[in-house]
Amino acid sequence: MIHEQKKLSVLLVDDEERFRQGIRTLLNFYSISSTLPIEIVGDADTVEQVLKLTAQKSPDLILLDLQLSGCDGITVLVRLKEASYSGKVLVLSGHQEDDWIFRAMQAGAAGYVFKNRLATQLGEAIDTVIRSEVYLPSEVASRFFRFFQAYSDSAIRACHQLHLTEREQEVLYWLTQGASNEEISKHLYVTVATVKAHLTSIFEKLKVTSRTQAIVAAIKLGLVKA
Repeated sequence: MIHEQKKLSVLLVDDEERFRQGIRTLLNFYSISSTLPIEIVGDADTVEQVLKLTAQKSPDLILLDLQLSGCDGITVLVRLKEASYSGKVLVLSGHQEDDWIFRAMQAGAAGYVFKNRLATQLGEAIDTVIRSEVYLPSEVASRFFRFFQAYSDSAIRACHQLHLTEREQEVLYWLTQGASNEEISKHLYVTVATVKAHLTSIFEKLKVTSRTQAIVAAIKLGLVKA
């Protein structure tokens, strides 16, 4: 008796319909030309849609853009982790800066692909992450690990010692980027009141009384990259 091969279920997350269609075309090509059939189970462009479809479809793999309407992909990664999503997330992004790659991987991404290199990187990236290995473009892999070694250990230790929650770390990051409470709320998809509550907690843990003091303290303690 011949058993039908299990398909790799994929959820597409991007706020541009034309880009999602391009990804569909690529995935159909990979599905036909490789030994691994791929099934696209849905597409989304907001956090709510991602969480809803993930709960309904339980995709094996999520292809995630870092720039979405109303929030960024880092927030989606955090929310998926909070929802105990057990599949893999592969980030597709136009951002090639070290700090974006580091933050995405730290938030739970299994791999990172540059949008302008999709045709050459996506197939290999999918094959890599479904084997539970990490995928990074070869041109940034060594830079990433140097960045990781220089920054990650000290930041993680400092956050642990100060008992900063993951969400507080996100708020602190956007604070150091000069974002207002309203901008932070949009980035993290929470209310302004929630942002203020997190800032109050952050100020107490850092023993500071102002946004400027918090930024200075965060940089000195290695909580964020200067």
